[in-house]
Amino acid sequence: MQRLLVSPHDRKALERLRSETGRADVLRNTLIVLLSAEGRSKAALSRDLGCSTATIDRARRRYRERGADGLVPIRPPGRPSRATPAFRAAMAEAVQTPPQTLGYGFSTWSVPRLAAHLKKTTKVAYSDDQLRRLLHQEGFSVQRPKHTLKGKRDEVEFARAKQELEGLKKGRSSPTPRRP
Repeated sequence: MQRLLVSPHDRKALERLRSETGRADVLRNTLIVLLSAEGRSKAALSRDLGCSTATIDRARRRYRERGADGLVPIRPPGRPSRATPAFRAAMAEAVQTPPQTLGYGFSTWSVPRLAAHLKKTTKVAYSDDQLRRLLHQEGFSVQRPKHTLKGKRDEVEFARAKQELEGLKKGRSSPTPRRP
């Protein structure tokens, strides 16, 4: 393959793109072009940058075809997400609404409960893992709820029973069997 030629003007533009970008793929593509212009082999670039030789060929080809603009990927690979802006808005609204106001018998959302609610309301189903990723993308924290009876039990009776249990533990090592 012929050597990649980069003019001094283009080199400055590539160096600026390399230093100003916040994207790893653009940085990698820019380094591929700059290092290729210095005469580095495809095998050395692949080893040093941790990418395939096909990625190196693609970056070089795009630079030859479109210049520095070709180093910025146009769109991500893969199919478009089913998480439309309308779904994301419905998800955000549901998360911020207490479940009891929507007629549910629980007080906190869990990911499976939220997934079931969104499937019912939006007709779009997601796995728990994917819904968790979508929640993180929207800036929500996902935590497992801690279920306790604090505030729902008789605290005086609980303290008495706890004290009685401690007394039983100190008094005998094993409880005596109850008679029928």
